[in-house]
Amino acid sequence: AQAIYAFTWDEYCDWYLELSKAVLNDEQASESALRGTRRTLVQVLETLLRLLHPIMPFITEEIWQRVAPLAGARGETIMLAPWPEANKDLHDSEADAEFEWIRQCILGVRRIRSGMNIDPRKPLPVLFENGSEQDRARLESHRNLLERLARIESITWLEPGQEAPESAAELVGEMKLLIPLAGLIDKEAELARLDKEIGKLEQEIARLEKKLANENFVSKAPEAVVQKERDKLEEARKALEALRAQRERIAYI
Repeated sequence: AQAIYAFTWDEYCDWYLELSKAVLNDEQASESALRGTRRTLVQVLETLLRLLHPIMPFITEEIWQRVAPLAGARGETIMLAPWPEANKDLHDSEADAEFEWIRQCILGVRRIRSGMNIDPRKPLPVLFENGSEQDRARLESHRNLLERLARIESITWLEPGQEAPESAAELVGEMKLLIPLAGLIDKEAELARLDKEIGKLEQEIARLEKKLANENFVSKAPEAVVQKERDKLEEARKALEALRAQRERIAYI
């Protein structure tokens, strides 16, 4: 049940559905691309409904009655529809790798936005560095998807030896994804925000260290409770280290 849920939510809804919008809303998309995208959306949904039916019988029946004709499925009820079987011959490892490249590029831009507190609606210029010929080919094939889903204004390759401006960076394999920060953020306001967050974490770390240094707490509290506090302390220290590094990068812009 958990595997079906994860695929439905994380892969189908969160990624494929969003990627499909970029194709279906593209006026330059070919008829074959539009037809293939619609067909995949419907056929995968119909298959998922059959997988989910034993766990969610009523709602899947209702939806299946509407989806089945679109997917070319026949039958009076989902209860009598065949159980889906995987066809390993259809697995395409190259397509998996290509999709993962797209996903990591989009996530990289989103992580930089989040970490630098950049407006998620603002289109951003992106630089690629140290990419392979395969990276370049993938960009040319999927530039539209990246620009739409990551809200990218432009994508430019840095040539060997070309110096990059002060940027936030993420790695996609060996390739470096850079977003120049000059003009994107209010430097003083962002430094003030980071100082505030750093101060909160320092106080939290001091509190946890004091608590864990208390012999009465460590010896009398259940081990699970003590371990939970230790985990909190470790997470807080890592978060503090990341914020300090982020502050240092912004201070040099």
